[in-house]
Amino acid sequence: LGGVDTLYGSAAEGVRSYAREAAAAGISMNTYSEQAVSFGAALKQAFGGDVAKAAEAANTAILDMADNSAKMGTDITSVQMAYQGFAKQNYTMLDNLKLGYGGTKTEMERLLADAEALTGVHYDINNLGDVYEAIHVIQGELGLTGVAAQEASETFTGSFAAMKAAGQNLLGSLALGQDVAPAMTQFATSASTFLFNNLLPMLGTFFKNLPIAILTFIKTGIPALLSGISNMISQVANSLTTLADISRSEERRVG
Repeated sequence: LGGVDTLYGSAAEGVRSYAREAAAAGISMNTYSEQAVSFGAALKQAFGGDVAKAAEAANTAILDMADNSAKMGTDITSVQMAYQGFAKQNYTMLDNLKLGYGGTKTEMERLLADAEALTGVHYDINNLGDVYEAIHVIQGELGLTGVAAQEASETFTGSFAAMKAAGQNLLGSLALGQDVAPAMTQFATSASTFLFNNLLPMLGTFFKNLPIAILTFIKTGIPALLSGISNMISQVANSLTTLADISRSEERRVG
């Protein structure tokens, strides 16, 4: 929180507001703040010191990271490292995003050109705000925007991540002595979504299909198992017969 205050100044409360809302996409306030701080200085420079625009760009980038990870199945740490690299004009991890671009400056320039073709807006590779916005355009074109928030309400893994993030926010509010009512409401809502919209229906489907699975195993699995055991016994018997024949042949030779 101290880093957020230092870097974003008058927009710090806006960053904290974005961070609270990010739990809906499975991102805790602590994780959000860490990312906002990691490239906050570069974004401020990109927007000529306009902290409000820097905060908005940081929010877009952080949500884009979550969407990319949710849709592409990439570990979120790899995506975060790529974005942090872009802040240092290092594009070697651009391919971590799996958007169809390799990890070179030339490929980043191609991404910016493709985004420009879609929007008619020119994006400058030397401006981090432009780089993040161009990636946002490409991800939107590929249907990635909003995926993390959608999964947080519709999937088991996504709703669990949202509940976990809300729980971390609640613990943080308790530790800092803040008003815990908003965090408690957020946690209760996300826990309800996880339990009643995802976990219990999934368990219901599991137990509904369990008798069919058992019957299928009885019909196909057991015969296959018995056939395998029979083949194994036959092979062992053949091996013993062969061994006995060799033994008798050896006895006659010695005799």
